[in-house]
Amino acid sequence: MYFCISNVLSMKNDKCKKKVIIIGPAHPYRGGLAAFNERLGVEYHSQGYDVELYTFTLQYPSFLFPGKTQFSESLPPDNLVIHRKINSCNPFNWHKIAKEIKGKNADIVIFAYWMAFFAPCYGYIARILKQNKNTRRIALVHNMIPHEPNILDKILPRFFVKNIDAFISLSKSVVEDINTFDKYDKPKCYSPHPIYEHYGEKIDRKEAIKQLNLDENANYVLFFGLVRAYKGLDLLLEAFGESIIKEKNIKLIIAGEFYDNPELYIKQIEDLGISDKVVIFNKYIADNEVNKFFSAASLIAQPYKSATQSGVSQVAYHFEKPMCVTNVGGLAEVVPDGKVGYVVKPDAKSIAAAIDDFFSNGRENEFASNISIEKQKYKWSRFVESIEELYNEVKESSKK
Repeated sequence: MYFCISNVLSMKNDKCKKKVIIIGPAHPYRGGLAAFNERLGVEYHSQGYDVELYTFTLQYPSFLFPGKTQFSESLPPDNLVIHRKINSCNPFNWHKIAKEIKGKNADIVIFAYWMAFFAPCYGYIARILKQNKNTRRIALVHNMIPHEPNILDKILPRFFVKNIDAFISLSKSVVEDINTFDKYDKPKCYSPHPIYEHYGEKIDRKEAIKQLNLDENANYVLFFGLVRAYKGLDLLLEAFGESIIKEKNIKLIIAGEFYDNPELYIKQIEDLGISDKVVIFNKYIADNEVNKFFSAASLIAQPYKSATQSGVSQVAYHFEKPMCVTNVGGLAEVVPDGKVGYVVKPDAKSIAAAIDDFFSNGRENEFASNISIEKQKYKWSRFVESIEELYNEVKESSKK
């Protein structure tokens, strides 16, 4: 086990004494947000912080959840204290939990925020925590304005933002979105999404293809993750309908649960005449299966129509797989064009041209080699440092 260096030397490093509480999705909930919070908690733990996570008894009502289940079948992560206590819809519960967290007198409370539905709950808890002179309330904002906004997304976030001391986001575009709600110019910073490493190691391509029952002679592009309209799967399918791709032995793997009607995409596939080019795994991909899909593919496609950032990019970095992303939101911030992949316009012809160049000119080894160097930028320790810098900035400003 790695211990904070002050444990070994002099016990004078202040971070080893700090208490951190992370509020947001965590086990038994599944998905990228839960994975992020748990991995962040593990990083804090490894550095010697006293860390606890608070997650939901009710995350949101089932009618707001378009998937099959919100819950993971995996075991909880080792060495993490996770309290499942927050009911997102019950103000009496908010008050009770706020008092409980307040009593722990944490140095940092991190609110993992991604949609306006949670603004009242988070904002109320944060407002109670303001009574603690010691506690700094920091929002970890994945999305400030969702990809498919409604009227509540323009109203509710102001209450949450008002009760937060500082903000950290995973893309520069989200910082700009936060500014639309923040009247007080509170401290903010951008720190890129760190790399997910908990999906296992890359396996032999032939073995991965065998396990997935795929054609060994084909080259594969992977579209990974939940299927929603803003992610542009329709653009990618249209790209596969372009003659420069259609005539080559290139196939598309779609791996993820459909939150949109899958029949719309199946009809598009049939209309384009590419049924033999597309393999669909319409299910939530468990953590222990992720490495099969990334190991089988040569190129990871993210043809999003709108975006903030994407954890898929960081999974691709872990497996050292080149990417083709569209120039929307913060995707281009972590994918240097022509170095680790392609940044293209969100249209089918541009996507098709990039895919064609990748396979026709044998770019895989070149890009993968660059990725092995570029990925060093995206360490969890750096993300913790960014939060620590925000904490210090808020702490110093409170003395003035």
